[in-house]
Amino acid sequence: MRASKLICALTLAACAALVPSLIHAQTVEDRTQDKVAFPAFKIMGNLYYVGTGTLNSFLISTPAGAILINTNFEDTIPLLKASIEKVGFKMTDVKIILGSHAHPDHQTADGTVKEMMGGATVVAMEEDVPALKNITANNKPHPIDRIIHDGDTVMLGGTTLTAHLTPGHTRGCTTWTLPVTDAGKTYNVMIACGGLQEDARLVGNKGYPDIADAWLKSIKYYKSTTPDVFLAAHSWFFDLKGKYDKLQAGAKPNPYIDQAGYKAWVADMEKRYYELLKNPPPPPTTK
Repeated sequence: MRASKLICALTLAACAALVPSLIHAQTVEDRTQDKVAFPAFKIMGNLYYVGTGTLNSFLISTPAGAILINTNFEDTIPLLKASIEKVGFKMTDVKIILGSHAHPDHQTADGTVKEMMGGATVVAMEEDVPALKNITANNKPHPIDRIIHDGDTVMLGGTTLTAHLTPGHTRGCTTWTLPVTDAGKTYNVMIACGGLQEDARLVGNKGYPDIADAWLKSIKYYKSTTPDVFLAAHSWFFDLKGKYDKLQAGAKPNPYIDQAGYKAWVADMEKRYYELLKNPPPPPTTK
């Protein structure tokens, strides 16, 4: 009941953002689109996009219910609900909630969304648990029902997702992979956790002393594999909008099948990593 009242209160504010224009391509960071609606659509097979312009949420449907990756902010819940319903599902169809990483823009709404879904299981990578416990909403503890580790799987209705610990952006940053079958062909799908920021402090980071080693581990993992379909927690990593436009125009093959784009993303990350080691950003000023 409390979750339903919250949704009603938030919907009026959120609906004002339903139809703004988006740039043709999303290849640079643009946080103005975080709380802007994006058309919900089928990416391929049983994989759907249900996120905002730049806060990416994904729905995986199965005969036993659905899996949701990323609930985002509390005030984007009306957009999430509308997107899930647009692609033909209900909030109560979701049985499992996963996350990319323990930042408020991706996982603040876990508790409220769990209530709306009738008690879906919230899964978290062990290394992100402390940070998740600091992300609360409505003065409630952050729900964590199952703790996983690198290489663990999450299964529902014949679909299996594998969790890969890709630390750096957060200590428990989780990249998800899964097979998706579309038109009789199976594709390897990756939903990458987070990117290496241009101002990331890899040297002398008192809050995360081993961050350089963590990022190197993640880069090595990303270089060791090449998915067919590259998705991520934010749209500018893989140009959500540009590929969406091509998909709606009937492009063949599916534009989200993009091994070259994935390799370019990894190469850019590796280049930035060594640049940041060589030329770290200046320390924050203190007064």
